[in-house]
Amino acid sequence: MTEGRSGLFAAFSKGNLVSRSSLMEAFHDSGILEDDIRYLPLLKRLKSCSEQLTEADFQGLQECSPALFEQVLSGQLAIPQFHDFCADVEDIYDKVSLIKDGKLADYIPQLQRVDPEKFSISICSIDGQRMSLGDADDSFCVQSCSKPITYCLALEEHGEEEVHRYVGAEPSGKTFNELALNSKGLPHNPMINAGAIMCGALIKAGSESADRFDYVISRWRDFAGGAKIGFDNAVYLSERQTADRNFALGYFMREKKAFPPDADLLDVLDFYFQCCSIEASTKSLSIIAATLANGGNCPLTGVQVMRPDHVKNCLSLMSSCGMYDFSGEFAFKVGIPAKSGVSGAILLVVPNVAGFAVWSPRLDELGNSVRGVEFCRRLVSRFKFHTFDSMVGLTDDRVDPRRNLYASRFGGITALCWAAYGDDVAEMRRLVAIGIDPASHDYDRRTALHIAASEGKLNSLRYLLSLGVNINPLDRWGKTPLDDAEMQGHQGASSLLAEHGGQRQSAPARKNN
Repeated sequence: MTEGRSGLFAAFSKGNLVSRSSLMEAFHDSGILEDDIRYLPLLKRLKSCSEQLTEADFQGLQECSPALFEQVLSGQLAIPQFHDFCADVEDIYDKVSLIKDGKLADYIPQLQRVDPEKFSISICSIDGQRMSLGDADDSFCVQSCSKPITYCLALEEHGEEEVHRYVGAEPSGKTFNELALNSKGLPHNPMINAGAIMCGALIKAGSESADRFDYVISRWRDFAGGAKIGFDNAVYLSERQTADRNFALGYFMREKKAFPPDADLLDVLDFYFQCCSIEASTKSLSIIAATLANGGNCPLTGVQVMRPDHVKNCLSLMSSCGMYDFSGEFAFKVGIPAKSGVSGAILLVVPNVAGFAVWSPRLDELGNSVRGVEFCRRLVSRFKFHTFDSMVGLTDDRVDPRRNLYASRFGGITALCWAAYGDDVAEMRRLVAIGIDPASHDYDRRTALHIAASEGKLNSLRYLLSLGVNINPLDRWGKTPLDDAEMQGHQGASSLLAEHGGQRQSAPARKNN
């Protein structure tokens, strides 16, 4: 542990001190927000420190949140170049925001009163890296985005075999509220209305209605890491008053004797309307999606909210049934488990990477958010997030944000040289922190200092010089970094190197065979 600490300290130190602001910037750029409960103890102590931190100060900070501290400073988070990733997502958001197609849901009166221009996107990685765009603080009813959680809770209480005695696992091929059951007289799957009604009937059966709903809300908050989860009573009343089709589904299932024994139909339906009227923001929903992406473990709290095998079952059904009648085409073109709701929300889960939440109320003819679906399409056009993008031999120019931009392309010193070429000091710090020698060289004996000098990258030069690397290494052609800077006409780099003792190689270059 001592060696790891000194390596991290060396990566960020200058003159045996580390800048407090550079540490805070590293956390910010990595997507660790100030309300993250893992970061709060460290942040509180960091704000009480002076601007220049000694190694003892540094080690004390690391002890506040050791795992998070090392992950951030060594670049070992789920999305290493999070800042660049967010810039790409923002570009997609800006383009999608121009779309004005679709219309508000009209069969629930309260949903017709939402501002159709609302649009937000939130992301939470499995390591708790977060960002949001647009109206991400606004709350809305989750509607059918509640169905995956209802299914998970039923699985957690009864197990897969018992739950699927009452609900199937096949796409229905029909609309989400179609008055139809499968050949066994059961709902086709948990992601349509009949299936969600049935799963709700299995949750805490026999308990008081209020207690059942309190239980569900508390579990939602566990999924969301304590983020705000509410309830919209107006939508609940509106939905209950216009629920003829759902009542018909309930009576149809009761006629077929599909419900568990002693199920109270009116209570079951009321419970379903309550679950659809749960209120959240995209910020909260993205954490829930990330919990699913992380095998049921909430990234912000570390609590195992749901068993991994139950999450696997849920994501499987989201993949095949989660987008209403568009589920098959969505699986083909986007290839990410998702669930939509008629409020305009989409819950998107990239397993082992991140959760996304999108909200835009205008819907297409199938009941999916127009902007939301387009965002998903553009996301997989920019990033390798499709379930089968990992196929051997599949290559294209899309980005895989799970892989370090530099270290995935090259290893060791070459990664450091590429970071110097890009003037990416944050990445250079991370590479040094994980043990790469900043003075090492490649096959041509060229160091990161040579690259920074030849490209005139002053930030990279200053960082390397602060580490005390040899300022006059010779490459295989006998050139020093100062030779490179002068040859390329970078006056600022030449002056900086000369100030620190940089020399020209006066002897003729030796040819190396």
